[in-house]
Amino acid sequence: MITGHSHKPLIEWRAETLYVNPGSAGRRRFKLPVTLAVLDVQRERIEPRLIALLD
Repeated sequence: MITGHSHKPLIEWRAETLYVNPGSAGRRRFKLPVTLAVLDVQRERIEPRLIALLD
């Protein structure tokens, strides 16, 4: 499941469901990090990761 309304970056497995919130790649909001998510989807697995765009 991909979500995003909160702009809070998150990668979390709940049982067999992957929840991903990529954060926000736009201007900084509420002191949250500026991030995006990448999903490497293979036949046998999914590897999610968050990438910080600003320090």
